[in-house]
Amino acid sequence: MKITRLMTAIVCLCLAISAKAQSDYFFPQEARFDPKIPSPEKYLGYEIGTLHTRHDAIVGYMRELARLSNRAKLDTIGETYEHRQLVVLTVTTPENLNNLEEIRQEHLKLVDPTADNGDLNAQKSIVLLGYNVHGNEPSSSEAAMLTAYYYVAGLHAEVTNALEEGVIMIDPAFNPDGRDRHSTWANTYKGDPMVSDPVDAEHNEMWPRGRTNHYWYDLNRDWLPLAHVESQARIEFYHKWYPNVVTDFHEMGTNSTYFFEPTKPYGSENPVVPRDNYDGLNNLFAEYFHEALDEIGSLYFTKEAYDNSYPGYGSTYPDIHGALGLVFEQASSRGHIQDSDMGKVAFAFTIKNHLTSSLATVRAAVGEKPTLLNHMSNYFETAVDEGNQAGGGWVFGDQADDTRNQAFLDLLLRHRIKTYALDESISLGGKQFEAGNAFYVPNGQKQYRMVRTMFEQVTQFHDSIFYDASSWTAALTYNMPYERYAGKAGLNGAELTFDDLTSGYESVPNARYAYLIEWDEYYAPKALNYLLERGLYVNSAFKEFSLETHEGVKEFSYGTLMIPVARQEVDADLVHAFVEEATDLAGIKAYAANTGYSTTGIDLGSRNFRTIRQPKALMVIGGSTSSYEAGEVWHLLDSKVGMPITKVWEDNLGRVDWSKYNTLVLVSGYYGSLGENTINRIKQWVREGGTVITIRNATSWAVSSKFVNEEFADRPEFDNPDRMDYVTAGDVRGSTAIGGSMYMADIDITHPLGFGYTRRDLPVYRNHSIFLKPSKDPFSTVVKYTENPLLSGYVKQQNLEKLGGTASLIVSGIGRGNVIMFADNPNFRGMWYGTNKLFLNALFFGNLF
Repeated sequence: MKITRLMTAIVCLCLAISAKAQSDYFFPQEARFDPKIPSPEKYLGYEIGTLHTRHDAIVGYMRELARLSNRAKLDTIGETYEHRQLVVLTVTTPENLNNLEEIRQEHLKLVDPTADNGDLNAQKSIVLLGYNVHGNEPSSSEAAMLTAYYYVAGLHAEVTNALEEGVIMIDPAFNPDGRDRHSTWANTYKGDPMVSDPVDAEHNEMWPRGRTNHYWYDLNRDWLPLAHVESQARIEFYHKWYPNVVTDFHEMGTNSTYFFEPTKPYGSENPVVPRDNYDGLNNLFAEYFHEALDEIGSLYFTKEAYDNSYPGYGSTYPDIHGALGLVFEQASSRGHIQDSDMGKVAFAFTIKNHLTSSLATVRAAVGEKPTLLNHMSNYFETAVDEGNQAGGGWVFGDQADDTRNQAFLDLLLRHRIKTYALDESISLGGKQFEAGNAFYVPNGQKQYRMVRTMFEQVTQFHDSIFYDASSWTAALTYNMPYERYAGKAGLNGAELTFDDLTSGYESVPNARYAYLIEWDEYYAPKALNYLLERGLYVNSAFKEFSLETHEGVKEFSYGTLMIPVARQEVDADLVHAFVEEATDLAGIKAYAANTGYSTTGIDLGSRNFRTIRQPKALMVIGGSTSSYEAGEVWHLLDSKVGMPITKVWEDNLGRVDWSKYNTLVLVSGYYGSLGENTINRIKQWVREGGTVITIRNATSWAVSSKFVNEEFADRPEFDNPDRMDYVTAGDVRGSTAIGGSMYMADIDITHPLGFGYTRRDLPVYRNHSIFLKPSKDPFSTVVKYTENPLLSGYVKQQNLEKLGGTASLIVSGIGRGNVIMFADNPNFRGMWYGTNKLFLNALFFGNLF
């Protein structure tokens, strides 16, 4: 009852019209401010917490602070897909600001084990306060403005000391596009008087909601994959500074309270991070957080629920770089005010809690400066020591796909991992790595722990419950051939830089007969789409062959593109120009052929060359569909292919003119709601030659609804005693889930859906419990799990035993069309370069068999 009265009093204080300044509610009593610096309320024209502030207004306020104060400067570090600015406001003393580059260079000595750190007492504590990575968790960006005001305008001793001893960097919104999507929604549906009923429209956004960025990606999972421009800009800024402390502010369910670290011991912690981060720094900072929240009477919890294991989190990535990453979670008002089990949760109250933690973070970062600086210095020294002790390193490289090699190299270099191009070929683990497409990452480097993140396969864990993925081995996601090199001597080669990442494009001479493009290259679909859009006829090889080209006799594999010269509707010069433009765009090469007569295998006029239709693709969105999976498809086609896809709301599907499309993409969702008439129309369209591609839960729907004549495999059975303690229920049930791990599958590289793959081994990602039987047609199971498939991550033994031998990708024919069913998501988080080609093959070749 006392708690309820306290919450009600706080809410009333937030909402009531009061004669007191708003700062009396948000800031400590001792706070004093320079009257020449406008508060957020004065700049915006409304009290913080009474509206959701647009991103442009937030940036405008930060710019105004930098204009008016010699304590602050604003940097634009990038922009979003929707051209909103990504900014960082740096706040410190005028003297520090004038010497900022010198401070940065001195600070970077901490991350260089070969450098003399000098006098650590003279260095500054670098604090990066990051906010609002999930757009519909908006309270933190409002807190960012208040935090900026506190340190730019503050005149009291706590502020002046913090500015003297630290450099405070405020990133007000990691995800501006998602934030504005949610802000528009919340402001649009705000009532006067405000409506706290949880079922009100204000508290229930329409699909895809504001959590994600423009492409509906969760940017809090993108610090490792770096699939998006926001993350790429942020990582570039991160490595420019290597801050000592990084915050990551979130919101959670309205009926919760407040969370700060430490997280769940061991089970939720990253295996490469040293214990002194979790046992030392986290507990040290927790003292500051609980004291600050105790002071304002806010309820909180620690040591449970949230995860620090996945390295792609904004609160985990810093931990792997010698800093302290901190996640905070606030019970959300999901609008301006909402009912909860303990009274009403007001937007202003959620902002106040995040502001309180922001100020406590700076207080701790300054108060514990020597500990933080020593931790960072020791972190990179021990990383090099551990790497040298491990010895050797990792050799990798795909001999047939240079564009995928280049993409993986780009990822490594963005994470500042030293990588070398080998100048000699080497054989390891039964794999041959040829110079020119062979690379080496030594363990003995300061980024050793990131090296482990990229290459190690982990199957032993402290816990069986995972908030997110239990595996993230980047080399597997790229389907990159790699082996551990255990030799004592280093391998010879030149260290790579971004300037060394070059396109594989080479100009091709005019051909009298045809042009050939290998389908092995990751970006070959981009070239194909370009040619099809310009009206060229392009054929795909269904059998292998060798032929005399302008570079001599060359062997060509399944899926090779053949563009005949004479059969086109444009002249030979234009055909050549289109081929040049397509291969230049894709960064690959073409071969000129002046004969169709092969030296081995099929000739170019064989029936085993089939003409490719241009995909006219439609994807269902909204309703029960997964915005994440839909966004992954959309982003893949936009960024890797340059191909448009029509996105149709589930409610509008009955009005589609199906004659305009040849491919339908169904991501995870329940499609029974489409109605019998629409489903029957789609089925008839497939019989007439259409292609349906289903992913994950959409595949489950297709099987369970009898849309296709396929079956589920037997699911595992788990033995439970008749009676168990209730407190163990979550752990017991959670341990049976397949929560995100990596498995080995066998792919039929002769099937059109397997074109472009040169090895039958294929790592796949699985985060579901769909067990799919192989097709009754022996030629239609394209990808199948091996008998003992686990590569990396956690899986319960009963699940693993049932998984072996089940299907990952099958085709089910209906009339003249096909339903292509992915049990797994080939496009997961924009990082699975290794399985993207399966999806793209389904788009381009889905009707050729």
